Amino acid sequence: MKSSLSKINIGQLVRVASITQGDLQVKLTEMGLYHGKEVKVLFKAPFGDPIAVDVDGYVLSLRKSEADLVQIEA
Repeated sequence: MKSSLSKINIGQLVRVASITQGDLQVKLTEMGLYHGKEVKVLFKAPFGDPIAVDVDGYVLSLRKSEADLVQIEA
């Protein structure tokens, strides 16, 4: 089942399925979010923005609009 990274619960480990084509695709890929990469949601601020995720041991903070572009598989 595919969903966006912004909809994942805190503590859940997921795998990146794809990143929506657009201006931020290259930026997100350079930050370590690419097909097959496992990430874990660490924290969500009130109203879900921003979102902190663990990518290979470092914490990446994303706006909700950016996390919406990352399609994941649980």
